[in-house]
Amino acid sequence: QVQLVESGGGLVQAGGSLRLSCAPSGRTFSTYAMGWFRQAPGKEREFVAANSRNAYSTRYGNSVLGRFTISRDNAKNTVYLQMNSLKPEDTAVYYCAAASGRNPSYVSTNLDDYDYWGQGTQVTVSS
Repeated sequence: QVQLVESGGGLVQAGGSLRLSCAPSGRTFSTYAMGWFRQAPGKEREFVAANSRNAYSTRYGNSVLGRFTISRDNAKNTVYLQMNSLKPEDTAVYYCAAASGRNPSYVSTNLDDYDYWGQGTQVTVSS
């Protein structure tokens, strides 16, 4: 059983920054393609960023492009989401997700392609 544990959420003013972290337990971290999604109250879960196993491929949602950066440290078994220039509309619960058994360059923006999910961490951006 794989468990994903997110951390780093909180309350920040508009224009500020936060860095989220996610560390899968169980199998070797380097075998997972990783993604971040978010869900605001009353809205569907939406894609934020994704990263392949080898970190060569990344994707970003249009609303975060140029402000958020996904990265991974396979030695530390951790994936990060650096969020800069935060806006009130970024307020949501942010979820880490992992996809296993894919080729090293695989990356997906589709939540149905992910096998494991974290519990989520709240990010609130005040205006």
